[in-house]
Amino acid sequence: MNHSIYSADRMTHLKVVVVALVAGIAVAGFAISARMNVDDGFTQTARVIKVGKPMAITSSDAMVVR
Repeated sequence: MNHSIYSADRMTHLKVVVVALVAGIAVAGFAISARMNVDDGFTQTARVIKVGKPMAITSSDAMVVR
């Protein structure tokens, strides 16, 4: 029984690492599965903006000289 991580032996360190790894994989798997099952119909679509003639938009009515 090791009460301190500093005095723990190699096997105890290995157990801690394995438990942390398994817990991390379980949390990541749960998060991915919860995200995949959501189907609210809110799919995102990309709008395409076609390129036209170049223009300058300003907040004043002054002429723009290029």
